[in-house]
Amino acid sequence: MLFRPVSALIIKISLLTFFVFPLYAEEWQGEGFLVTEERVLMGTQVIVKAIGPDQSRLNLAVEAAFSEVHRLEKMMSHYIPESELSRINQQAGKAAVVVSQELYELIKKSLYFSELTDGAFDISFASVGKLWDFRNKIVPSAHSVNQQLPFVNYRKIQLNEEDQSVFLPFSEMEIGLGGIGKGYAMDRAMRVLKEHGIDNAMVMAGGDTLIRGKKGKMPWRVGLRDPNQKEGLLAVLPLSDQAISTSGDYERFFIKDGVRYHHILDTKTGFPAPQSRSVSILAPEATTSDALSTSVFVLGPEKGLLLIEKLEGVEGIIIDPEGQMHLSSGLASLEATSALK
Repeated sequence: MLFRPVSALIIKISLLTFFVFPLYAEEWQGEGFLVTEERVLMGTQVIVKAIGPDQSRLNLAVEAAFSEVHRLEKMMSHYIPESELSRINQQAGKAAVVVSQELYELIKKSLYFSELTDGAFDISFASVGKLWDFRNKIVPSAHSVNQQLPFVNYRKIQLNEEDQSVFLPFSEMEIGLGGIGKGYAMDRAMRVLKEHGIDNAMVMAGGDTLIRGKKGKMPWRVGLRDPNQKEGLLAVLPLSDQAISTSGDYERFFIKDGVRYHHILDTKTGFPAPQSRSVSILAPEATTSDALSTSVFVLGPEKGLLLIEKLEGVEGIIIDPEGQMHLSSGLASLEATSALK
């Protein structure tokens, strides 16, 4: 059974900035130990859960996984002036910047998703995204957005394979990895856990979750939030060896002059994308699910489902502005999904 609806939120997650939760072993009825740690990294709460017979090994593995996420944050955060990504933006319109192979390949992967989604996913969205201030409820003028829109164009990002450099040809141009970075970090953290001999684990960051193995004899369970109810779930998904990412208009938003503005911007308009309320993407790895959840949200149900159906191993759940649910064929064909309708 893939989905089981529930009426109440399983866990309320409080996003406490700069707070590190202690490492602890949860009480549970399975064999061995279940170790959990929570920290705030990459602007969100990151949770790692790992199961195994040796608690000392689990503790070391979980700590190594967080060290990996921290390393990646220092590499690709545009909030850190010394990061590789920030150096690219600082040199926009001036010079190409030689970067690590890892960041170079991640930017290449981002451009692949841009091609795949006809620009619905575009890391140069930051060129207009920087005009928005959701904390202070600042809505940019249509004029300022229109001035920046020509620089939201992934095709203008110049990559040089020979020296692994990245060049933004205009000073107004900026890139950001907010639509793919957390997913990539989840994949890397899970790889670190695997290298430490951990076969059963869960890694979560914001709307991204990556699952490996099982929780004892049962699959891990991931809650799918109902966008229409602040403390409700559409379903609980039992998952193994799979990633799921959710993008929703309820994650970061504000209301000003009676208008609701959320943080997922349409790359063609520079304003919040109106075609969806929530999108959840299931994929074999979190880099893919992260990038596609944002893309499909922007594309909307019709174009989004057409894209999903072309991709092997990818499924999706889309909630449209009227609250109607749209399922990809791999989910719609399952009898269990009738509980979601």
